[in-house]
Amino acid sequence: MVTYVVLGNFTDQGIRAAKDSPKRAEAFKKMAETFGITVKELFWTQGRYDLVTILEAPDESSVMTLSLSLGALGNVRTESLRAFSATDMAGIVGKML
Repeated sequence: MVTYVVLGNFTDQGIRAAKDSPKRAEAFKKMAETFGITVKELFWTQGRYDLVTILEAPDESSVMTLSLSLGALGNVRTESLRAFSATDMAGIVGKML
């Protein structure tokens, strides 16, 4: 499984319907499940980003498909960051020359 941190900002359309955001979040979780992705955490945040989501997915293409499907709805724009655990990182640096 791969982990992603997804940062999101409301579009103009999304902020106009901010009251629906909790319902849209539940719909997003169900959408993610259809791609084999688990939404581990979803937070609404103050500051530069409106949303922060932690995903666990079977592969990168699943995350890309979810991202495109979500973006097509027009409520948020996202930036996805591939995340590595300490165990993953130990293995990666162990291969360094």
